[in-house]
Formats: sequence, C-alpha cells, structure tokens
Amino acid sequence: VQILLKLWRNGFSLDDGELRSYSDPTNAQFLESVKRGEIPLELQRLVHGGQVNLDMEDHQEQEYVKPRLRFKAFSGEGQKLGSLTPEIVSTPSSPEEEEKSILNAPVLIDDSMPATKIQIRLADGSRLIQRFNQTHRIKHIREFIIQSRPAFATTDFVLVTTFPNKELTDESLTLQEADILNTVILQQLK
Repeated sequence: VQILLKLWRNGFSLDDGELRSYSDPTNAQFLESVKRGEIPLELQRLVHGGQVNLDMEDHQEQEYVKPRLRFKAFSGEGQKLGSLTPEIVSTPSSPEEEEKSILNAPVLIDDSMPATKIQIRLADGSRLIQRFNQTHRIKHIREFIIQSRPAFATTDFVLVTTFPNKELTDESLTLQEADILNTVILQQLK
C-alpha cells in the first residue's frame, strides 16, 4: 500500500486526509513509530500484514490547507433503456479473429456475386461476423446463428436492426431488399 505522509506546521495528514494535530497523544505515538523506522500500528491494521510504502513530504513552513475534492467520474455501468437485451459494448476484434469467424462459417458465398459483411450481436453477449451475398435472405442469417450456436436452435428469438430498431419479420427478403448491407444485427430472445 502506498501512503503519503505530509508534515505541516500545525499537524500532519495522510493521503490528503484531515489534519491530525501534533499534540494528540495518538498522533504523537504514530509519528514516534515513523521516526524509529517502524510501521505504525494504525497502518499495520490497515494493510493486514501487507507491505507499506510510506512517502513523506515536508510542508512545515506552511499551514495545512484542506485539499479540494477531486472529481471522480462515474465508474458504474449503464443499461440501454427500451431494449430487451442490454447493448454489449466490446472492443473491436482483431482482423485475425474476424477472419477466423468467417473461415469457420457454414455459409456458401458465390464470389461472382456482390457480397456484404454482417455483424450479429447475440443475446449471450458474443458476436459473429459473417460474409453473405447480397442475395442471401434474412432466414439465412437465422440459419447461420443456429449453425454457429446450436444452443439457439430450441430458443425463440427475433432479429432486430440497430438504430432505428426495426424487427426483421419478413425473413424471405434478401439482405439488399431489407437494406441491411454492412450492418449490425441484434438477436433478441422472445
């Protein structure tokens, strides 16, 4: 544990904490331990027998000034409102991972026809990226998901576009007709 001890004219502070008076017996005992090169009992309890690195700064020419509270950004997590499944934010996969998912794909591509890449964000948080011909149908995306993740074969799900969210109900449409070329499709469980 890293701890900063600042010595002021009117007391001392630990890690920008409150001023502790030199005249308080507990604080005097703390400083005596530090002067002897020992870890004060208070810090021993704090680190539960771990290692303590105590840095000291001498500000004895100055009066203690309470430090400003530092801004701490929100560190929680958020959920997208109005969505059946939370949006999964993930780092982009490497080109090698992307190629691997395409190579393992059970979709037959006609290289003489125009093609597109579709990213599918699955309800389990994972994602698939697959090349399709523009003439493939939405039902082929569903079949691809089931072939890639057999656990979804017995699960009822829908395919939805991202913003604006639109459920792809007519699975006989081609990818071009559905206007979903080079897009992200979300799988949502019913």
